[in-house]
Amino acid sequence: MADRQCGGTVQRLKGQTVCFTGRVLVDGEWTVREHCAKKAQQHGAIPKTDFSKKVTLVVYGDLASKVVTDNRRAYSSTLVNAEAQRRQGLHVCVVDGDGFSKLVKGGSAPCLELRKASTGHVRPVAAPKADADLLGGPLRLKRVGPRVYGDMTLDLSALDRAKAAHESTVGALIAHLSRQGVEAQTHAPGAPEFDAGWSRGADVFVAEVKSLTGAREDQQIRLGIGQVLDYTHQLRSAHRGRRIHPVLVLEKRPSDGRWVALARGVGIRLTWAPGFTGL
Repeated sequence: MADRQCGGTVQRLKGQTVCFTGRVLVDGEWTVREHCAKKAQQHGAIPKTDFSKKVTLVVYGDLASKVVTDNRRAYSSTLVNAEAQRRQGLHVCVVDGDGFSKLVKGGSAPCLELRKASTGHVRPVAAPKADADLLGGPLRLKRVGPRVYGDMTLDLSALDRAKAAHESTVGALIAHLSRQGVEAQTHAPGAPEFDAGWSRGADVFVAEVKSLTGAREDQQIRLGIGQVLDYTHQLRSAHRGRRIHPVLVLEKRPSDGRWVALARGVGIRLTWAPGFTGL
């Protein structure tokens, strides 16, 4: 049986005993409970047709589906029972269709809070994000294109190539995290201006991205180490007790292997495109 405690995130389907309230919108396609159950089973979960004390995960679906004969009662009883189990100390996680879609892709999903109305009905709501004061909105790529320099005599082509390499690395990082069901985000307003951030449960990761194109590799890496350590120190000082991890992301593997040991020695996760080992 899966752990009955919850840190706000459902890490995986494997080991979960799952109950569905109705058909589920999986990656934009409405999927009936029977097919959802098969998907869950393929990822190591145990599907159940009805709620019981063994259920550890409820997938909140649409009860307008024709396969549900008593929409109101089925909706109420499943979530009311889940909420009652939580009050008794046996936490039941609840995810929506988006969360289930992330889980079947091997990623994690936020566990929804349950809010009970005066009518006795229970509805799931998204819990406030614990990292809202650290991370901002989704990370987007900046447009990088050729510029017209006019009468400028300084050759800035190397700078343009470095910027393009930087954005290419950021894009690869976004895609890598997305495949794990993790969203790359910007910094929150007022927070240090790190290049990328993301969270896994209670852990928050802040990253500086460095291209190695058109620049001295050692200078870029030294600069990145200093920046990400500074960002992390500021955030840890402002948010004591939070688990904040510094990450240095490089365009490619550094030619000198000493940087791996150096980064590990100061508590930085050093990784690089395209594989992003360790993330």
